[in-house]
Amino acid sequence: MSETKLVLNAYYETLHERLESNRGVLAARIEELLKQEVVKGGFADFDNDKYAAYRDACLAFVEERIETYNPVGIQYTFDRIRAKEARELELQLDWYDSSAEFDALVRAVRDKTEAELTEQGMRELADELIKEYGAFPDKSIISAYEAGPALSKLPDYIVARATEEVIR
Repeated sequence: MSETKLVLNAYYETLHERLESNRGVLAARIEELLKQEVVKGGFADFDNDKYAAYRDACLAFVEERIETYNPVGIQYTFDRIRAKEARELELQLDWYDSSAEFDALVRAVRDKTEAELTEQGMRELADELIKEYGAFPDKSIISAYEAGPALSKLPDYIVARATEEVIR
């Protein structure tokens, strides 16, 4: 396994640990952000049932994100073997394009990675990457939502904002 891939795995593992240990904080922050964004967005007919449904969707997205970063399954999510097919499917499913964000993250990892990093060195580099780049693909989600807010994008956006606050 290349040094770049090892550092990326350490990055995802660190994100997994931070999100896993901050589920309660994330849930509370999601509640606050969702209320704020519903008011800010002026979304009509947002009653208690609709609010509860969106909150539950956000919490489900948190669980999905935690599992995405899970070190046990990370190779299946981010493995480059099927990168072309996965990218095509991602573009069909996601309302945001995170390819530039991922490319920037990989370039940063390559630029910062030294040959034969120690375990401690990888963890420190993962922390540095999180401080600089946040949690992939949050920047893409946040910028795409802010460019065109929509109710259908709201759960992803709320989770991205809460995640960025919790991981730093």
